[in-house]
Amino acid sequence: MPKVGFVSLGCPKNLVDSEVMMGILARGGYEITPRAAEADVLVVNTCSFIEPAQKESVQAILEMAEYKKVGSAQKLIVAGCLVERFRNEIQQQIPEVDAVIGTGEVEEILRAVSGDLVNLSEAKDPSSLAMTPKPVPTWLYNDATPRMRTTPPHTAYIKINEGCDHPCTFCIIPELRGKFRSRRFESVVRETENLAAAGVREVTLIGQDTTAYGEDLGIRDGLPALLARLAQVDGIEWVRFLYCYPNRVTPRLLETIAAHEKLVKYLDIPLQHASRNVLARMKRGSNGDAFLKLLEKIRRTIPGVSLRTSFVVGFPGETERDFRELCDFVRAAEFDWLGAFAYSDDETAESF
Repeated sequence: MPKVGFVSLGCPKNLVDSEVMMGILARGGYEITPRAAEADVLVVNTCSFIEPAQKESVQAILEMAEYKKVGSAQKLIVAGCLVERFRNEIQQQIPEVDAVIGTGEVEEILRAVSGDLVNLSEAKDPSSLAMTPKPVPTWLYNDATPRMRTTPPHTAYIKINEGCDHPCTFCIIPELRGKFRSRRFESVVRETENLAAAGVREVTLIGQDTTAYGEDLGIRDGLPALLARLAQVDGIEWVRFLYCYPNRVTPRLLETIAAHEKLVKYLDIPLQHASRNVLARMKRGSNGDAFLKLLEKIRRTIPGVSLRTSFVVGFPGETERDFRELCDFVRAAEFDWLGAFAYSDDETAESF
């Protein structure tokens, strides 16, 4: 069987998608190789969240296209978020690409590698494919889905939900990954138990908004309930999760983290800004004073907790006063870790 090589870019959610695609191919008899030079098929799983990520993804595609020209690779497949934004452009402008797979089409990797998916430039009537409405991503893996982990043996990511329903004006995740949808509670538990049996000792639950886990399934306090259950899985020593939406950090969630030794005393809460004006334009709401009260409550409930956040600076409409307010907030909040990112304009993000 042909050898397949992967380039996986972007966030842990994307990495899980790559691991699932590798698992599907391995089950189908394909050999997965870490060396692009010896691969018969190359897969680039792309990121498209901000402009630098887009450029990195395009560069990776072009590099793999060179391998196809001069190496042993006979096929090049592009997957992931960049496909959700530029599906037709990729196929039309990079003829070396044989097939594209969006974030909701991960299970199509087997057909793509075997050649059953048609590239736009190879279609008998390319215009008909170009006019086909883009499918809204709805796919979500489960505990029975094959997966080949690429993380160190002791650790693994578990995607507990996918997509997002928040209307943040700087973000295109709903377009790239679809509406918010949670995995079934028992499916997550079974996957964790399977990972523990395979030697994993630390799991990180991931999703664009893990604090909303279970809402679409009618589960009240879904994330706290899930965390409490996973803390009882034999063999698992550490459980953490990413990311917290600030208005969903509930007393029940904090009390659950504090009560279980296996739950890592760490919260990543991307606040994005502290100015009421900027947060309103972002369609996030709240303000720095409210955030300080939240941080005080977190630290009071979970002694010794480590806190991380991220901010967007240079957002349209941000004034010098808004920026100074953010700086004052950062000094008062005393985060353990902090990331600041320059605003990346995107024509497809929600209008502000």
